[in-house]
Order: sequence, then C-alpha cells, then structure tokens
Amino acid sequence: MPRTLSASDMVTRGSLSPPPTEPTDGEQAGQPLLDGAPSSASLDTLIQYLVPTADYYPEKAYIFTFLLSSRLFIEPQELLARVCHLCIEQQQLDKPVLDKAQVRKFGPKLLQLLAEWMETFPRDFQEESTIRHLKDMVGRIAPCDEAYRKRMQQLLQALHQKLVALGQGPEGVLGADKPISYRTKPPASIHRELLGVCSDPYMLAQQLTHVELERLRHIGPEEFVQAFVNKDPLAGTKPCFSDKTDNLEAYVKWFNRLCYLVATEICMPAKKKQRAQVIEFFIDVARECFNIGNFNSLMAIISGMNMSPVSRLKKTWAKVKTAKFFVLEHQMDPTGNFYNYRTALRGAAHRSLTAHSSREKKFLELAKQVGEFITWKQVECPFEQDRSIIHYLHSAPIFSEDGLYLASYESESPENQTERERWKSLRSSILGKT
Repeated sequence: MPRTLSASDMVTRGSLSPPPTEPTDGEQAGQPLLDGAPSSASLDTLIQYLVPTADYYPEKAYIFTFLLSSRLFIEPQELLARVCHLCIEQQQLDKPVLDKAQVRKFGPKLLQLLAEWMETFPRDFQEESTIRHLKDMVGRIAPCDEAYRKRMQQLLQALHQKLVALGQGPEGVLGADKPISYRTKPPASIHRELLGVCSDPYMLAQQLTHVELERLRHIGPEEFVQAFVNKDPLAGTKPCFSDKTDNLEAYVKWFNRLCYLVATEICMPAKKKQRAQVIEFFIDVARECFNIGNFNSLMAIISGMNMSPVSRLKKTWAKVKTAKFFVLEHQMDPTGNFYNYRTALRGAAHRSLTAHSSREKKFLELAKQVGEFITWKQVECPFEQDRSIIHYLHSAPIFSEDGLYLASYESESPENQTERERWKSLRSSILGKT
C-alpha cells in the first residue's frame, strides 16, 4: 500500500570597481558579499553600490540580489526615489550647465539599470509616482542626448505591455469557471470523468505542463521574498508591505486543486475495477510528467493518490500494478528535505561559499533559487494546447475533504471503529442520515 505523504547563470561581471566608500559603524570591510560589494553594510551603503556612475556599473548578480532582498527593508518606490536622488546629486544633474561628456558616459548605464529593474520586477513600477521619477530623470539627461528620451519611451512601452499581460492572470487566459466542491457524489447525468475527456497519459501530461508554465509566468520573483519574510524567524521587523503574494498563492491553490481532482476522479467510480483503471491512468500520467520534467504536477498527482480517502481503498489498490507508482513515489520521498526530488530536478543543491552569516547566506541562496525560477518561467511550452482538456482541469467539480471520505467509505466499507464513527458522522452531517 502507498504511504501517505506529508503535505542560468545570473552572474555578469560589472564593468569596473564599485565606488569607494568608507565603512560606517557596524559595517565590515574586506569581506565581499558579491565581488566588489561589502558583506555587511548599512542600507545607505548598499544603495550606493546599486547606483551607476560614469565609470561604474554594478554586477548583474548584485543588482538582482539587492533588488530582490531590499524590499524587506524599504519599499521599491522609495528605493527608486533614493536611487534617482543619488544620481542627481552625484552627476550634478540639478545644475544649470551639465558636463555633457560625463552625462553621456553615465546616461546609458542609468538606462541599463532601469531596463534590468523593469524587466525583472515590473510590478515595482505600477505606482504613478515611480513613472514620474523616471520621466524626471530622463528629462535631466536628455539635453545631452535626445536618444535617452526615445529609449525611455521604449522602456515604458515594454513595461506597460508586461503589466497588462501580468494583469490578465492565468484565469483570464484559461477561463474563469469556478470549480464546484461536492460533498456527495453528483448524479451521473451531470458528471464527466477525466478519462472521457482525455485517455492519453502523455497528452494529459502535456496539458498539465501548459497549465504549470502559464501560472508560473504570473508569479513575480518578489512574491517569494514576501513569503520568505513572513516565515523568517530571524526577521526582527515586520515586512514593509503585505498581501503581495496573490499569484504565488494561486499557484499553491492550483497544486491543491490538482491533488483533489486526482482523488475525486479515483473515488468517483462505483466499481473497484474502474477505480483501479483510474489509478493506473494517473500513474502513467505521473510517469509522463516525470519524463517531461513537470515535477510540480508529478508531486500533486502522487499527493492526490496518497490522500487517506484514496490510500485506504485496499481492495482497489490490490488490482493495481503498483511497481511504477513506487518508483515515482520514491522521487517524491520527503526524506532529507525531498533530496531525491531536488536531485532529479537540478542535481544536488550547491551551497553558497561566499556568505559569512546565516542571514547573508539566506539572501544569497534565496536570490540563487529565485534566479533559477526566473529561468524556468521563461521556458516556452513545446506542446500543442488542447483547450477542452485544460478547461476540464480548471472547471471539473471536485470533492471536499468530507466528500472524499464519504465517497471512499461508500466504495469500500469502513474497516475499524474509527472509520465507522467517522462514516456515521459524515452521513449524519452531509446526508442527514443516522
């Protein structure tokens, strides 16, 4: 019987050394967090390392890591305002006469920084105040080269298109049908089984991959930081803002829905031969997901088959060829923090060797993992989309947890006193029977 489970290279060298700064109280010199940046410094100093000059541009890895983690301490809108203020101050952009030669060296670097920021964290620029800062900055440097104004217009157009696409959300692309959560088996006349919609495991694995990638694209890397800070025991202060993880939470809900959909499809048939057929079908789908590299759907399918209402169906499982299932289940073994799963996904995890404290290590590891996530979310799905299958995955009714147990007990009678008492309670609360 199956056991129940518990629930790119981002580094590009900077063009030159960073601006010289003197360490303030509590800062450490000579211990780089990333090449050229201090391992421990005040927020002001770290912001200084983000700001380009005529002769300096920060490393790509530093830009990403700092923009990702700094939002734990300062809102992105305020950070942009401070970056712009430093640029104006250092380049003397508030003077009536500009050093055009200097500005022509500085301008392209500023626009490059803003382009990287907009591309990776577009939601940071949703507020009108951020757009005003951008337009003010380009207005200050454009007299030295009108090409800067044209480039900013291109960046803002690309930003607008990106925000519009993100604003649609996966439901806007895949349909807004809300799933029904059944507590009892629906009449056969209104229920459609998945095998009637798609009986090819490889095809279903492909369509699940479409869903996964579509939902991944809407998750901003900053959402991981927000989820991270909410659970970080080392955090001494509250996050600067909250409720910024909607797309990440939607992805978790999709995972849970797929688990319940698998369990529902298994518990729905009245005959154990049909239930066994559905189980074997999902085993084959899970195997195809593994072959494709769709590990999230793989884990959801296995989790669904390991839910108690399904795993207790001993007579049904007796008719299933479980060898393939146990091989797949081994990949999802939670032992060693899902070591087998992580190994199959990207090999043994490499630890950061450059950090000097647990907090710094967390930020670097977080940036590394989120950087890999960004690479994955940019992958184009190579399979043709079947909208009827995807529609079913999103809209097919699923059992509630109580409904799953009731369907399970109706399929195979309770075996012990605990199950009999639970069944009696469910029949009384759901069906009004004693």
